Amino acid sequence: MATTTTPEAIESTVFESLKTFGAEPGAISRDAQLADIDIDSLDLAELAQIIEDAHGVELKGADVENVKTVGDVIDIVVARTS
Repeated sequence: MATTTTPEAIESTVFESLKTFGAEPGAISRDAQLADIDIDSLDLAELAQIIEDAHGVELKGADVENVKTVGDVIDIVVARTS
């Protein structure tokens, strides 16, 4: 069941998911580099599935291959919901 799809809800989903992947909660911010918080391509694939389940936004590999920051991920999802 999809949750509310607001920018804030998307950000919350992304932040909470990154914590479950082992990222330090204090290190997670929109400006955080994914590599710096130990988020790899497999984590991004899992995050894409979580986002699709929670918000109904499908992300393909090509959508996330050039993302560098947490904010990049959030911005892609928000753009897809507009």
